[in-house]
Amino acid sequence: MLKRILIANRGEIALRILRSCREAGVEPVAAYSAEDLDALHVQLADQSVCIGPARAADSYLNQTALLTAALATGCDGVHPGYGCLSETADFDGACAHAGLPFIGPSEDGIRRAGAKSAARSLMREAGVPVTPGSDGPVRSEAEARAAAEQTGYPVMLKASAGGGGRGIRRCEKPSDLSAALAEAKAEARACFGDDEMYLEKLVLRPRHIEVQVLADRFGNVVHLGDRDCSLQRRSQKLVEEAPAWGLSPELREKMGEAAVRAAKAVGYENAGTVEFLLDPDGEHFYFMEMNTRIQVEHGITELITGIDLVRQQLRIASGLPLDFAQQDVRCTGHAIECRINAENPAQNFRPCPGRADFLHLPGGPGVRVDTSLYSGCTLSPYYDSLAAKVMACAPTRLETIRKMRRCLEEFTLEGFQTTAELCYQLMHHAAFVRGGYATDCLDTHLPELLEFSRRLAESEGST
Repeated sequence: MLKRILIANRGEIALRILRSCREAGVEPVAAYSAEDLDALHVQLADQSVCIGPARAADSYLNQTALLTAALATGCDGVHPGYGCLSETADFDGACAHAGLPFIGPSEDGIRRAGAKSAARSLMREAGVPVTPGSDGPVRSEAEARAAAEQTGYPVMLKASAGGGGRGIRRCEKPSDLSAALAEAKAEARACFGDDEMYLEKLVLRPRHIEVQVLADRFGNVVHLGDRDCSLQRRSQKLVEEAPAWGLSPELREKMGEAAVRAAKAVGYENAGTVEFLLDPDGEHFYFMEMNTRIQVEHGITELITGIDLVRQQLRIASGLPLDFAQQDVRCTGHAIECRINAENPAQNFRPCPGRADFLHLPGGPGVRVDTSLYSGCTLSPYYDSLAAKVMACAPTRLETIRKMRRCLEEFTLEGFQTTAELCYQLMHHAAFVRGGYATDCLDTHLPELLEFSRRLAESEGST
């Protein structure tokens, strides 16, 4: 096993990795920016090393600083978490060149899965269904128009190097294409330094279903069930649940098998997620992308399987085979995750970080909260707005919804606005409670959810 690793990340995922390292007998070393001197993962780590000033570009995205920190502290591995450099093939390669295992897929695996237009071709060859669209990247507006005409409007323009909902534009008709392409390319350049685009048929009102996979270097690949990530705003997820509600056993099996084929097609190793769009008919699904990292929402898969995904990542990176087979995976119960972001939904989800003057977290059987916040700490404006992930698990979906309602009633954070109230309203909304909602659910019902919250606040203020 690895003995000491550098956690090349921050916030709740850094703390999450640190805890699994401790339990696995691996010494965690925390990398931190000057802004994060008082961060919880820094305070709890065996060692910590400052890698630069507050700006992410000068610290958590600074490959040289991270590698120097890892080597200086005698680490024998690097865990990138999610975000930051987790899907950066060059950093993976640099770690390998320095003799430091990258706790994730290989450099080639990241490139094969991360180049989304090329990944579509690989999926076709592997027998994984893909949405109709361009055969490869569209290198000009003329190529984009030709592909759109052949596919049929509406279409989606997507960045080949994209992720997290960035570099994506919806195009309803030919007259929209020029502006949509220019906007998507500009956002892709700003976010990923690469403006290569591809085009897909827009599947109207789909569900967003993803399948968790694990793969070792010996060719063993398993899936750990599915998650529904359809409750999202502008491709940014807010609520996830596992397993996805209402899938037939046959469809669930097909999606799991397709995810395994997808991982094998790219020669994948370590933890990853294969994402699909499910047609409104509930029968046809299409490969969307593969995320070559651990996901934000991995915790709900852990709750229903009992498998520590970070612990498995450490095993795989140590050169060990998976210690279980597909037939050993059992999904029990239902789990829901609510992302609590430091954002004001009533002001177009404006980020509003600040000092956590008081924090109280829910607890009890089947409750898990992943956060790096504590009373008196500051959520920095320099980084992501994610403040906490509240997770609940119970034998049935309805029991889990009720448990999550109770958790959100208990969750108290004074000091800045969050999405907790919005998540609470969603837990009561008929569209969610009935299940089977589509990706347009939150955007469709947001005005009424916000209006209800406004009236509730006014009522409470008058009493």
